[in-house]
Amino acid sequence: MLSARSLLIRGMLVGLAAGVAAYLFATLFGEGPVGQAIDFESAQGAAAHAAAHAADAGAHTDAAEPELVSRLVQSTIGLATAALVYGVALGGLFALAFAIAYGRIGRFTPRATAALVALGGFVTVALVPFLKYPANPPATGNPDTLDQRTVLYFLMIVIGVAAGLLALHLGRWLQPRYGAWNATLLAVGAYAVFITVVQFSLPTINEVPDGFPALVLWEFRLASLGTQFVTWATLGLLFGALTERRVRASATRRVGETVPA
Repeated sequence: MLSARSLLIRGMLVGLAAGVAAYLFATLFGEGPVGQAIDFESAQGAAAHAAAHAADAGAHTDAAEPELVSRLVQSTIGLATAALVYGVALGGLFALAFAIAYGRIGRFTPRATAALVALGGFVTVALVPFLKYPANPPATGNPDTLDQRTVLYFLMIVIGVAAGLLALHLGRWLQPRYGAWNATLLAVGAYAVFITVVQFSLPTINEVPDGFPALVLWEFRLASLGTQFVTWATLGLLFGALTERRVRASATRRVGETVPA
């Protein structure tokens, strides 16, 4: 029996494991580009400071503001805390989504259902917003547009998730007429077309400064998307495996109880 409480606890524990996997991936593949971006920002700041000092040698120059949180803390404790908290929260939401989807999107096993929920979550929550508003490393964002970028990014998430749910209902509605395979293709196509139109309609924000290394930007964005993929893949695979094992154990126990001695 799949109770909501057991699913939620399992989801949060699996989310903790997903957070660990995401932290390791981000450390291995993301910290390098972040460090290079910070070096670029420091070099730009030093050049600007030198130019200002040369233009007005007698003027008083303010000392650099002290760093509130060291780079070492940010890349270790800070990154780990963020990844674990995000993983646990996402795991709880994933468990709720699985509970809603199981048995309602088709006659799939718990493992297959978890994999489909994870795939849908990655596409709608991570991939679709990334295609329009990809993550940028330090030194590439304008603080004055932070609120606008945040609103647009979360708006893209809301639209992606809502459109995904509508596509799911569209596929189920078309299934009796066109069959499961064709209905799925039509629903996915409709989703892709709608998202494409939305992304072309929303404003584009490009704040990467001139001279910023294109390779560093590309590597950071791939690491950012890869971290999301690792998180969702861990949720789908591990949660599905544990849940299916629990379902089989419960079914075996019930069969044992009904067989007469």
